[in-house]
Amino acid sequence: MNKRFITILTGLCALLCSINCNGQAHRPSYIDVFSGIEFNYRNIYYNNRLYDVLINLTPGVKWHMGDQWMIAAQGYIPVYNDYGERYKKIRLNMAVLSKEVQWGQQFFKFSGGLFGEERYGVDMKWMYPVNRWLAVDGQVGYTGLCSMAVDWECSKMERVTGWIGARMYMERYNTEFHLQGGRYIYQDYGARGECMRHFKHCTVGVYVQYSDLGEENFGFKVIMMIPPYKRKVRKVNFRPASNFRLTYNKQADPYSMRMYQTDPEENEREGYFDRNLLQWGANRMPADFNQKEGGEK
Repeated sequence: MNKRFITILTGLCALLCSINCNGQAHRPSYIDVFSGIEFNYRNIYYNNRLYDVLINLTPGVKWHMGDQWMIAAQGYIPVYNDYGERYKKIRLNMAVLSKEVQWGQQFFKFSGGLFGEERYGVDMKWMYPVNRWLAVDGQVGYTGLCSMAVDWECSKMERVTGWIGARMYMERYNTEFHLQGGRYIYQDYGARGECMRHFKHCTVGVYVQYSDLGEENFGFKVIMMIPPYKRKVRKVNFRPASNFRLTYNKQADPYSMRMYQTDPEENEREGYFDRNLLQWGANRMPADFNQKEGGEK
């Protein structure tokens, strides 16, 4: 990885350490060790198969260091693979240092390291809740390619990606609307509108999008939160991954409007920020996971 990345990451950490932010609750550090399953499929008829399927185990670890600092890592262990040689190896998928910051009524999350979608670099997420039903948000990143699928592949950090959006939340119906537009990791420009209905432990959404790479497309998303919903919190915790995501798009397009992830358990239901700090949208619903008595050991 190049010197520019190391310099930017070092400067970002120094800046965050110097910021005196309000609303930061101090909590003791703890470690989560977890694993989930990633399910991929594509409906391309080839070699007498209607679908190609790729299933990975996704073991991961998060070290919550306190003061909203976190180190997270995730690996891929292929279980079943119709996708070819590139996807057959056990490999590291993510290794990220992140920090959440509340500055007035604005929320930021700064991240650096190896992200999802085989990208590495630095990233900033932002959200400003205007009121109980309206918020604006965005994301910007400066990244390069870093892949361990076949061999070590790494490019210079040269690609700028980002989007800006607005959210509307109807609390009475637990329904959220999100409109966003920007430049994505395959250098396409696009816009997406989606509607999500939040149920107990589950979110269902539909979306439409247009990009100059894939043109018109639409589909749906399902996010299921995985039990147990009552958990003991110790210094080291072993648990399943927090959620399972299923996304379908009509064009079977794997490239248009793609954005990397900076958290192994990132999902649209929980958002990017600690629900204890940001009480907006689905964070105003009862929490999916609650602490059992007898934790904090």
